[in-house]
Amino acid sequence: MSDLQKNVQAVVDELVESGAERGVQVAVYRRGELLADAVAGVADPETGRPFTSGTPVYATSTGKGVTATVVHVLAERGALGYDTRIADVWPEFAACGKEKATVRHALTHATGVPGVPVDTTPEDLCDWDRMCAVIAAAEPWWEPGTRFGYHPQTYGYILGEVVRRVTGKPVSRVLREEVSGPLGVAGELFFGVPESELGRLARIEDAGPPMELPAEMMAQIPFFKVVGGYTAAPLGALPDAAFSNRADVLTSDIPAGATMTARAAARMYDALLGGELVSAGRLRELSSPAVSGVDEVAGNPATLALGYSVGLTEEIGLPTVFGAAGSGGTAAFADTATGISVGVMKNRASAGDFGTVERIARLVLRAG
Repeated sequence: MSDLQKNVQAVVDELVESGAERGVQVAVYRRGELLADAVAGVADPETGRPFTSGTPVYATSTGKGVTATVVHVLAERGALGYDTRIADVWPEFAACGKEKATVRHALTHATGVPGVPVDTTPEDLCDWDRMCAVIAAAEPWWEPGTRFGYHPQTYGYILGEVVRRVTGKPVSRVLREEVSGPLGVAGELFFGVPESELGRLARIEDAGPPMELPAEMMAQIPFFKVVGGYTAAPLGALPDAAFSNRADVLTSDIPAGATMTARAAARMYDALLGGELVSAGRLRELSSPAVSGVDEVAGNPATLALGYSVGLTEEIGLPTVFGAAGSGGTAAFADTATGISVGVMKNRASAGDFGTVERIARLVLRAG
C-alpha cells in the first residue's frame, strides 16, 4: 500500500472514530492512476450499512462541476460555444432583457438570474419544465455579464436546459453518454438517480440543529435577500438532510447538485486533466480565472473559472486548483500544477464547514 493511501486512510479513520464524520470517502487520481481510494464509517446509521468506495452520495453544489464538465464536452464537440447566446437555443430566456446572456455568463454565475420564487418547494425543483419556465420569465437582478453572483439552483437549470436544447436529450442522459459512460463510472455519477439504485445511496444527516434566526436577521444576510419575490435561497427548499434524502429529489434532474462517489468525481477531473474529455487548450480556458471580485449574492470575494471555483476554499486558495464544493462539506477538484484530482464525499452535512476537505487537500497536494 502506498504512503498516500495509508495516510489518507488514517485521516478518514480518525475523522469517523472521533465522531467528526459518520462516513467518508476520498479518492485521488493522477494521470489515469488511482493513487488513493479510502473509505470509513457507515452509509446508513439506522441499518449499519457500511460506507464503501462504491456508495454514491448526494453532494449538492459539488455537482455544479459535473454540469460544467458536460457543457465543456459539448463545446469540444462543437455543439455550442461559450459565447452562444442562451436565447438563441432557448428563445423564452430572452424575456425581461436577458437576450444577451451567454453560456459563458451562465458558467460564471453572471446571467443575473440567481433567484427562484420565495415559496419554491422541493416538489417545484423536481419539475424541470416548471423551473425552466419560471427562470426564463424572471427579471434579472443585474444586466447579464456586468456582475456575477452565486446562482445556487438556477445554474443547473439554465445550463441543463441549454444542454437539452442543443442535444434534444435530458442532461442526465448526456452526462451518461458523454462523460460517465465513457469513463466507466456510469453507476457512480448521476444527476437523476434511477429509482432502482436508491438503496445504494448514503443517507445524509445534518451535523447540527437547523439555524434558527429571526426574519430581520435573515434579511441582513446577502444570500437570503429577496428581490421582486425571488430569492437565491428559498427557505422551503434548502438542501438539508431531509431534502437530500427525498426520493423525488434524488431521482430528478436538479443539476445544481449531483449524486456521486468520490472515486467517480476524481476520475472525471482526472479525465479533464488528461485530455480524455477536452483538449489541452480547452482545459487551459475552462480552468483559468474568468471573473473575480465580490459575489453579488454570497457577499464574499470570489474567483471563478468557467463553471468551477478557482482555489476552491479560502484556505486551499491555490490558483492552479479548480473544482466545486457543496454546502454539506463535499468537494471535487483538480490541480493543474501537480496533475492530481481529488474527490471527497461524506454523509454528515456540515453546513458550509469544509474542514474535512481542507485537511485532505493539504495532505494530498503536499504529497503531489
